[in-house]
Amino acid sequence: MPIAIEPLEAALQDAGITCRALEPMADTGLAHDHVWLHRDGDDWVARLPKQSQMDLSPEDNLTYQAACYRRAAEGEHAPHLHAVLPPSDTLPRGGLVVDAVRGRPAELPEDLPRIAAALASLHSLALPAPGQRTPLLAPANPWRAMRNEIAEQALFVETAQLPDAVSRRIHAALKTLPAQLDDTVACLISFDAHPGNFLIDPSGRAVLVDLEKCRYGLAGIDLAHASLYTSTTWDMNSYAVLTPDEVATFYQRWHNALGDTSPSTETLLACRRATWLWSLTWCAKWRAQHLQARDAKRRGEDWSAELSDPALIEHVRDRVEHYLSLPAIDGVEEELDHLDDVLY
Repeated sequence: MPIAIEPLEAALQDAGITCRALEPMADTGLAHDHVWLHRDGDDWVARLPKQSQMDLSPEDNLTYQAACYRRAAEGEHAPHLHAVLPPSDTLPRGGLVVDAVRGRPAELPEDLPRIAAALASLHSLALPAPGQRTPLLAPANPWRAMRNEIAEQALFVETAQLPDAVSRRIHAALKTLPAQLDDTVACLISFDAHPGNFLIDPSGRAVLVDLEKCRYGLAGIDLAHASLYTSTTWDMNSYAVLTPDEVATFYQRWHNALGDTSPSTETLLACRRATWLWSLTWCAKWRAQHLQARDAKRRGEDWSAELSDPALIEHVRDRVEHYLSLPAIDGVEEELDHLDDVLY
């Protein structure tokens, strides 16, 4: 749906931000609209939430995302935050103002080393003291938290009207997740590091531009999000089907950048399987919910197709249907088996 520029202009004025022009950007995501802010100095971007993927109130959503940007920017591979635009009657979910990144989409596999360096930079940031990690999620047991989140989404497998054979395969795959892992050291992670969320700036640096779900969790989740089939074929601008050897090389580069603190192969592979199942169960959730009417009160989570451009919804529908197909499931499981032999 069209971006309402006038409320944004008023919010920017209230925040003391002067712009020469406001330019709506293409609708490419289910969670935010974006407006390029042309300024006399460096340009900025306004991120205007359509919903909260974490089911937070508008105020809490902005607080959470602001913390994501502030903390991730310390690694120098994420935009810096400049302002928080509070929710109002005319801008009901508010917004964030962050650096504008002039860059190109990631090209795979060529840019995998750059993405590996960006993730290693994020994952190597010093952990705050336990009492200072809020508002970001910081579960005592990150693996159990991931399993619980998958289990919650898996409830939608029954309501997504999937073919019986697909539902059975998903449930069978869910049973393969280990109940616990021995190696669960937490670090700051993006939790949404698919290649379409990176831009490559003129210096060759990979910049992770979409930071909404950061948390203190397992680094293997980010590595999986950056290289799984369900991630590398999601965004058409960075579309690629990676070979197992290319994936293994990506992991090795990240390992080399991070050093001896990197997790075990067992943990990385478990995270990869879990991230794939998180993605599959999210697809089931979206399939079950996207035809609902938008929330008129604009609260929390909302996957209604009414919030996004029809072309974007058609693209998402195409990807969801493909990932929830037996050939796609077969392909990912074959890759997981192969990686067990070649990783590290």
